[in-house]
Amino acid sequence: MTTTLTMAEKRKIKKKVQDDQERSGPYIKRCSPDKKEDIPIPVEEKPTKQEYAVATYLKKNCPTKKTKFLNHPVNYFYANKAVDTLLDSQWATGKDILFTDRQSVVDYCNKLLKHKFFHRAKKIPITDRDLKPKDLKKKKEKEKEEKKKKESEKKKDKDEKKVKEEEKKKDKDEKKVKEEEKKESVEEEEESKQEDTNGDKDEKDGKDKDEEKEKKKKKKSKIKLDMHLEQVFVDGSDAYVWMYDPIPFWYYIAGSLCLFGAIAVCLFPLWPPSVRKGVYYLSVAAAGFLGVILGLAVLRFVVFIVIWVLTMGIHHLWLLPNLTEDVGFFASFWPLYHYEYRGAGYEKKKKKKKIKEEEDEKDQDEQDKKSDADDTLDSPDTAAETDKHETDIDRVAEEQTAASETESENSNSQAFEMVEKEDVDAAEIGEKEEEEESEKERCVQELHEENLKDNIEEEKTTTDS
Repeated sequence: MTTTLTMAEKRKIKKKVQDDQERSGPYIKRCSPDKKEDIPIPVEEKPTKQEYAVATYLKKNCPTKKTKFLNHPVNYFYANKAVDTLLDSQWATGKDILFTDRQSVVDYCNKLLKHKFFHRAKKIPITDRDLKPKDLKKKKEKEKEEKKKKESEKKKDKDEKKVKEEEKKKDKDEKKVKEEEKKESVEEEEESKQEDTNGDKDEKDGKDKDEEKEKKKKKKSKIKLDMHLEQVFVDGSDAYVWMYDPIPFWYYIAGSLCLFGAIAVCLFPLWPPSVRKGVYYLSVAAAGFLGVILGLAVLRFVVFIVIWVLTMGIHHLWLLPNLTEDVGFFASFWPLYHYEYRGAGYEKKKKKKKIKEEEDEKDQDEQDKKSDADDTLDSPDTAAETDKHETDIDRVAEEQTAASETESENSNSQAFEMVEKEDVDAAEIGEKEEEEESEKERCVQELHEENLKDNIEEEKTTTDS
């Protein structure tokens, strides 16, 4: 039996099917939210007065160093030294104690880091790629000079050993002739052997010390700074770059004085007549002073040219040599004159001055290295311990940037490199080597003469006895 459905029943069935499809079917009901939810905007917390005070105290008392960070000069400090300075501050003693131990200082410094008073930097050892072409040339020249010095020292040691061997041979010959003084000769031989052994020990100790110093120098390497991925304050030898630069109080005073001065100049017509006369006389005096200085500059130049032409460039006389130099007001008028004789023997004196200046520069470099050695930053080992390992992508990017920088620097410095005179440098090096050889020969001759004198005196004493 087939049952027939009425129209009302069919409508009810269709509604049920549509409701089921809307709930879990392909038809998705799109509806907009009834109420718009307010998204909270994060508000940055401003640092308190106490945090500003701690930061200013830390920047004044914590030792800092200067370097370049992304080609910008910056000041940086070490975390362990910052912790030490804050533990010795007023906030570590008294009623309001902030810092009880090192961990409390680290937690507080993390707050300062979040407020962007400073940021953590990554330590990277500088390689030859990072150096400019001029710096590379200087480095190579220094290495060559050090090698030459070592070779010269080795030659001197060999010459001294030869002189000692010759002295020993002479002593043996004298001992054979003097058979009567065998006992005294035996004692002298024992003493000489003891001195030789002591001398050899001292030489060995000196060589060992030199080798240790060289090893330390090799271990030390200059370091540049880069942004660290983990911005966290860690108690150790990590570097932190200062971003907080407080404005000193005298800046406000100077700015206010400039403002009042500008207003006073604008109100010049309202000044009393006596004051305006005084200003007029002062301006005339200043103009006269400038005219005198310009006249002196022309006069000194004329005097120099006249003397230089009459003496064919042998005599150089400058009146007030510091008048046009970048020095202070009083230093520009002192000394009154400067005289140079550029005749025979001038080139030798010039070379001696250059050698002295180079030695002074080397001494300064050694002192700077010693001061840097006191800190633990100048070692690539610490950089490797604290920093993360770089990925291959980062390394490729750094190599590309370094290559582009070196290419630009080389293109900029090509004009300077083409002008250099290699022949003149080779001649100067040859003259220096000849002077060193002549000095060595003189030293050897003096040693021979002193040994002969000592032998003659010993013979006299033996004959008298």
